[in-house]
Amino acid sequence: MFDRLRHKWKVGGLQLFLILCTFATGGSLTGIAGKKIMNLLGLERSIGWFILYIVLITLLWPMAVLLVSVFFGQFRFFTGYLYKMARRLKLIPPAPAVRNIAIFASGAGSNAQQIIRHFAGSRQVKVALIVCNRPGAGVLSIAANAGIPVLMIEREKFYRGNGYVDELQQARIDFIVLAGFLWKIPSSLIQVWQRRIVNIHPALLPLYGGKGMYGHHVHQAVIHAKDPESGITIHYVDEHYDNGDIIFQARIPVHPTDTPASLAARIHALEHQHFPRIIEGLLAP
Repeated sequence: MFDRLRHKWKVGGLQLFLILCTFATGGSLTGIAGKKIMNLLGLERSIGWFILYIVLITLLWPMAVLLVSVFFGQFRFFTGYLYKMARRLKLIPPAPAVRNIAIFASGAGSNAQQIIRHFAGSRQVKVALIVCNRPGAGVLSIAANAGIPVLMIEREKFYRGNGYVDELQQARIDFIVLAGFLWKIPSSLIQVWQRRIVNIHPALLPLYGGKGMYGHHVHQAVIHAKDPESGITIHYVDEHYDNGDIIFQARIPVHPTDTPASLAARIHALEHQHFPRIIEGLLAP
């Protein structure tokens, strides 16, 4: 029985002993307090007395157990335990289902890092997988440091196979984020995750989008055209490069002294500021 409880609660032997002591002491305290309160009420023993007593100890027991758990160092366990009980009894609404994100990235992973940080403490959204097509990419170190699984993909299977749909479904991915991912997304993925794949582009689409328009190529084109402003575009992904419906844009002025590197730095700041927030909004219940 004790081994079953240890596995069920995922605790060691000492903690199991302290938990059982908390249950026993909290139960005794509940009974004592319940009888004292009933004596103070001065009611005669009857069926109504017993019904009232049962209701009273039912209300007193959680408070008594929580109080005792502090002294046994098990307060965190019992807050979780009572929360689960309340959910089973439907006394509180069920927790919203966790939405699993897969981040596709090909490079250093600065946007992936910001998204991981943003959702690190979330109970509703989890970065569950990093998908990468380049061995040695910086995003792989970010994933390792965050303890996030990595799926390395190769071109043949991505385009001529099923686009790794099976692997993504096995990881229970609900939403796909492209964060500096340079390959075009195949229709096999788009069909399964329709309007659940988003990309960020370092320009104001529909300007400076399409095949080959990524990174410094975009910023060079903006400066060469002497555009007064640039920015970022967050959009849904369809079968064409940088073509899906626009979700959000943010703008910054292009200075006469800007170089592709200086413009890229300010664009990156915009991406880090807005991308995690927009993803959170799209995943809100």
